Amino acid sequence: MSLVVPFRALRPSKSVADRVAAPPYDVLNVEEARQWVKGNPLSFLHVEKSEIDVPDASGVDDRRIYEMARTNLEAMVRGRILVRDEAPQFYLYRQRMGDRLQSGIVAGVSIAEYESGKIKRHELTRADKERERITHIDTVGAQTGPVFMAYRGREAINRLADRIAAGPPEVDFRAADGVGHTVWRIAGADDVRQVAEGFASVEVLYIADGHHRAAAAAAVCRLRESRGPASDGAHRIMMAVLFPQDQLRIMDYNRAVRDLNGLTPEAFLQRIGERFQVSEGFAGKSPERVHDFGMYLGGAWRRLTAREEILRDLDPVAALDVSILQEHLLGPVLGIGDPRRDPRIEFVGGIRGMEGLERLVDGGGFAAAFSLYPPALDQMMAVADSGQVMPPKSTWFEPKLLSGLFVHLLG
Repeated sequence: MSLVVPFRALRPSKSVADRVAAPPYDVLNVEEARQWVKGNPLSFLHVEKSEIDVPDASGVDDRRIYEMARTNLEAMVRGRILVRDEAPQFYLYRQRMGDRLQSGIVAGVSIAEYESGKIKRHELTRADKERERITHIDTVGAQTGPVFMAYRGREAINRLADRIAAGPPEVDFRAADGVGHTVWRIAGADDVRQVAEGFASVEVLYIADGHHRAAAAAAVCRLRESRGPASDGAHRIMMAVLFPQDQLRIMDYNRAVRDLNGLTPEAFLQRIGERFQVSEGFAGKSPERVHDFGMYLGGAWRRLTAREEILRDLDPVAALDVSILQEHLLGPVLGIGDPRRDPRIEFVGGIRGMEGLERLVDGGGFAAAFSLYPPALDQMMAVADSGQVMPPKSTWFEPKLLSGLFVHLLG
């Protein structure tokens, strides 16, 4: 069973929710975030990415960044921009992107289950990014953004969600990117019980997005436990939005490389041909099946198809197209051994389209770009179930969960 509990969220009032809600802290860089908040002092980026209000910040270890985040959150509470619910409850968070709907239950999940591996991960985290979120959560005294999780759906939970969604929402707006965001409270005692009981039959929760948030929440829990007992144990739960896996879609997460590792384009194509079949004039640009790749080089698209002899489809990690590209092209041909740290590679979310890849190469800063077929949710779960991790930047989920709609105070 999965322990899923209601909590008292700090939330924006209905009249300002669309101005408070903001992209996650790691989607925008500092300059992009400063542009985003122009003319909007209510944006939650002032809390989640508070370095925008510390012009001379010296890096992630500058304590002023986190003190500013706490100051900004306290000001939003004093001004009743954010108001805390009086009783613990669950919430339904529905997103609409085009003709796609995904409806998640906002809840607290057990950090003890995360630590024991019952809540499963599929990515490694970076120590510097963990440290930044740990300091943020501990200084602010709150988890300011939810972890995006998936589970194998349950009909009882789906029925409850549909019934709740038939009632009037607490918040309903369309963001600048056209994605609709709607929130309902699940506050009645019987409904709260049904949610908890519904997840009792869910054996495993999977982190889809937000591995650094999750790792930081667990680290802050350990830190606060070491300081002595807390009155309500709020630090022992992690705020998450839980989606049935059949409603989610992983988009492609593409790659661009700055140079050809000293090879001429002709020599580069010859090396690629040893492990991939190369087809000229790939009009589709984006592959339509697994083990096919698009490559943009010299102003032209080509299709690369992995040769049978390099495939290992019985291994959940080796079977991934991101693994095939890394192990048989980026590593041996381009010399990119550690894509997590190599500055010669750039990762480009599929939401930017093939035009985004073309702009990088045509602009002269990159030599080639690669489009990938996205992995399936079942593949992500299989990797997590095997206790392994996917290569870095394997999954790109859209739409993103907005920050500022829910805050979990740690006491």
